[in-house]
Amino acid sequence: MQSSYTAAPAKEKNPALLWFFVILMVYLLLVAVGMIGSGFKWASGGAEGARQLFEFATNPVMGLVTGALATAVVQSSSTVTSVIVGLVAGGLPIEMAIPMIMGANIGTTVTNTLVSMGHVGKKKEFRKAFAAATVHDFFNLIAVIIFLPLEIMTGFLQHFSGILAELLAGGGDSVSLKGLNFVKYMTAPVVDLFKGLYGSMPDLWGGVCLAVTGLAFIFLSIIYLGKLLKKLMVGRAKQILHRAVGHGPITGLFSGMVMTIAVQSSSTSTSLIVPLAGNGIFKLKEIYPFTLGSNIGTTITALLAATAVQGDMAFFALQIALVHLLFNISAVVLIFGTPFLRKIPPRLARRFAQVCSRKKWMVLAYVVGVFFVLPGLLIAFTA
Repeated sequence: MQSSYTAAPAKEKNPALLWFFVILMVYLLLVAVGMIGSGFKWASGGAEGARQLFEFATNPVMGLVTGALATAVVQSSSTVTSVIVGLVAGGLPIEMAIPMIMGANIGTTVTNTLVSMGHVGKKKEFRKAFAAATVHDFFNLIAVIIFLPLEIMTGFLQHFSGILAELLAGGGDSVSLKGLNFVKYMTAPVVDLFKGLYGSMPDLWGGVCLAVTGLAFIFLSIIYLGKLLKKLMVGRAKQILHRAVGHGPITGLFSGMVMTIAVQSSSTSTSLIVPLAGNGIFKLKEIYPFTLGSNIGTTITALLAATAVQGDMAFFALQIALVHLLFNISAVVLIFGTPFLRKIPPRLARRFAQVCSRKKWMVLAYVVGVFFVLPGLLIAFTA
C-alpha cells in the first residue's frame, strides 16, 4: 500500500529577517571601508601626511602623481581634496592644485578594487566585480590623459572656475555643512572601538592592523551579502532596485550622484555597488553610469570644505573646489557623450578582469604597483 504521507516543504526564512541581515552586512561593509580609511590615515599621519606628500609637487605631472598617491595612502579623496582646498587657501597656486585634484580622482578608485577582492573565491563573480571596480579606474585615467594636457595648454578649467567663483562669491559668513556626513557618524563608534583596541601599538602598526581588520570585514560582509541578495533579489525587490540604478544611463548617473552626495564619499557608494555586480544583479553597462555619477557627487566635499574658508584666500578655495566639479562634469560629458570614447573603459575593464580572474596574483600587483609603488618611485626620483 502506497503511503499518502508527503514531506512538508522546508519553511522559507522570514524576508524581514533576511532584509535585517542585509542591512547589517551593508553596515559592516561601511564600517570596513571606514576602518581601512582610518587605518591608512593613522599609519601615514592622516591629512598631515598628505600635506607632506604635496611638497614634492614641483610640476603638473608630479602634482598628479602626489594627488593619486596621497589619496591611495589616506584612502579618502574627501580628505585629500579638503587638504588641497586648504593648501590653496594657504597660497598654493591654482595651476599646481589642478593636477592634484585630478590625481585624487585616480587614487580614490583603489577602495572599490579592494572590495571586489571579496569575490576572489568564485571566478565568475570575481570577474564581474573586478570589472565593475576597474571601469572606474580606466574612466578616470582616460579623463586625466585627455584633460591634463588640455589644461596645461589652454588653462580652461582655471579660467572657467574663476568666472564661476566670481559669480558665486558673495558676502556673509561662510557656513560649513560637513555635519551632513551621517555615514561617518553611523560607523565612527565601531571604527573608534577597534582603533582603541590597537591604541597601545605604534602608529604604523596600529594603522596597519586596523586596515587589515577592515579588509577581513569586507570579505566577511560580501560573502554573506551575496548569499542574502541571491535569495531576496527576485520579483518586485529586483525591479525596484533596477528602476533606481539600472533604468538607463541618466537614471544611473543621477543615482550615483545622489548616493555619493548623501554619504560624501565616492569610495563608499561605489564599494556598495560592486558586490551587486559580482552577484549578477547589475551588469557592467548599468554600473558604469552609476560610477560616473559618483564622480560628480564626490565634488561636494571640496565645495563644503571651501565654505569653511574665510578671508582673502576664500575666493581661491572656492575656485579649486569648482575646478573639481567642472573637471568631473567635463569628463562625463566628453567621454560618456562620445560613443567611441564611451566604450573604451568598459572594454578595458572586461579584458583586464578576464586576465585577473585567471591570474589572481595580478590583482595584488595591480593595486600595489599602480597606486603605491609607481607613484612612490616617481616621487623618489624627482626628489
